[in-house]
Amino acid sequence: MPRACRPAARTKRANRLGPLLGLALGATLALGVPGAARAQVQLANPGNDPVVARVDGAPVHMSEIAEFARQLPAQVQQMPPQVLFPMLIEQVIAQRVLLDAARKANLQDSEEVRRRVARAEAEAMQSAYLSRELDQIITEQAIRARYERDIANRPAAAEVRASHILLATESDARAVITALAGGGDFAQLARERSRDPAGRNGGDLGFFKREDMVAEFAEAAFGMQPGQTSAAPVRTQFGWHVIRVAERREMPKPSFDDAREGLMRAMSEEAIEQVIGRLRAAARIERVAPEGGGAAPRGAPIPVPAPAPVPAPAR
Repeated sequence: MPRACRPAARTKRANRLGPLLGLALGATLALGVPGAARAQVQLANPGNDPVVARVDGAPVHMSEIAEFARQLPAQVQQMPPQVLFPMLIEQVIAQRVLLDAARKANLQDSEEVRRRVARAEAEAMQSAYLSRELDQIITEQAIRARYERDIANRPAAAEVRASHILLATESDARAVITALAGGGDFAQLARERSRDPAGRNGGDLGFFKREDMVAEFAEAAFGMQPGQTSAAPVRTQFGWHVIRVAERREMPKPSFDDAREGLMRAMSEEAIEQVIGRLRAAARIERVAPEGGGAAPRGAPIPVPAPAPVPAPAR
């Protein structure tokens, strides 16, 4: 039976990370960087901003490197400083030479660049406004209150370990139940008759949560006690199941520190909806039909603006 949960693929670390840092930065800026995930890169002495490189005689200061690092995704920040720092310098130098070349070409006066600058300014202002609002809503006290409400004061999530035999018809499933009642071995019957790949392992599905399985299967499995076998076949979209429960256990609740990031993400999403909803309610909004009336012609592309970066509050 297909499982709803699959182990996440491990992120592979590329050997040529240097050129990818700029792309990572671009994606990070586009999506918004959670405050808790920002790099903790600071100057050893804030009053001293040493020069770390020069481009055509113009200095590149440590503060530029630190600012660049603050924008990077958490997985990049975890690289050893002795590896990451030279890469950061190379990326800042690459940005500087590109910018100098663009200015020499007078691209700052082009209509395309002006539009992009205006859009970037709008996104920065939207992001700054949301950051200010979220900082007022998602306080440490609010996060702890959400933890108490959603995790600490709720029953622990249950898990069940069960095996099953998947059959094509109800009559086949009832025949298996009859064989079990006559002393048949569940694992052996699963290997011989189950249509599910788990049959090769005696039908063992391991531990799973209620939401990992389709509703009919979960309802039956979580309604049984260890050692029990379903008295009647259980029908799902996959066929007819005979289920045997082996164990039940309660999942330990995550600590506040472990749950914090997830709680902040959920609270940020809710708070952003509330802020935008409040602003929309206070605004006078008019929707104007396209020129000529009616809807856009079938197949005509509809321009969709890129979303503004969504910030999360700092710790």
